[in-house]
Amino acid sequence: MRWRQYLRAGLFVACAAAMTTGLAGGASAEGDGAHAAWDYGTELGPDRWADVDPAFAACRTGTRQSPIDMPEATAAVPVTLSFDYGPGPATVVNLGHTLQANVAPGNRLTFGGTAFELLQFHVHTPSEHSFGGRHFPMEVHLVHRSAAGALAVVGVTVDAGAAGVIDELPVPEQTGAEAEVDAALDPSHLLPAGRGFDSYEGSLTTPPCSEGVQWIVMRAPVTADEATIARIAALLGPTNRPVNPLNGRAVLSGE
Repeated sequence: MRWRQYLRAGLFVACAAAMTTGLAGGASAEGDGAHAAWDYGTELGPDRWADVDPAFAACRTGTRQSPIDMPEATAAVPVTLSFDYGPGPATVVNLGHTLQANVAPGNRLTFGGTAFELLQFHVHTPSEHSFGGRHFPMEVHLVHRSAAGALAVVGVTVDAGAAGVIDELPVPEQTGAEAEVDAALDPSHLLPAGRGFDSYEGSLTTPPCSEGVQWIVMRAPVTADEATIARIAALLGPTNRPVNPLNGRAVLSGE
């Protein structure tokens, strides 16, 4: 089922508030934290990121930036996507801009014959990617890295509904605080039952906005309790980057 069908079914909701991303070891998934301060407000927000540090120039000059408003895919992906996830320990960290779950080694995806190791996943409220100009209340980003250092990020939209894995995660309330997940966490439970996806070449969604990131956006949403989504959004505040022009990039579909 395509995103337009979900939109007609009323599974999308208007934007609320947002969070952003991070990599394993506490580093930002979209930046290593070694540069100038930035945020999502008026003075240091997305419109000003390129002004606060020369290393953030791509945030303004890049032509393959993320997130985007997802169009209908133009062609089929000529490669396969497979997941090899399993249960294991995880630690949730409050990074200020997001809640990030660092997972144990051993979870991988394979895309086009290249294996990518899952480093962590984190949440955004509302979704960073939009669909016909509208957003889900939350989006999960599963951040992977290949042996050569390439990044592949899987985006999974989350709708308010039945409780899911997100509801089972601890929520440290202080920036820098962390909490162990009580039971073994299986990242495969973050994926929708339908594995249809759309793929495009994009960027990190926070400074330094580096390009060359392989984005894999799952078509079907998963669900979380509305109260959980609201609690996380209230804790972190609005922290999503606005969508960027597609600039002629191909968006390919796969099953």
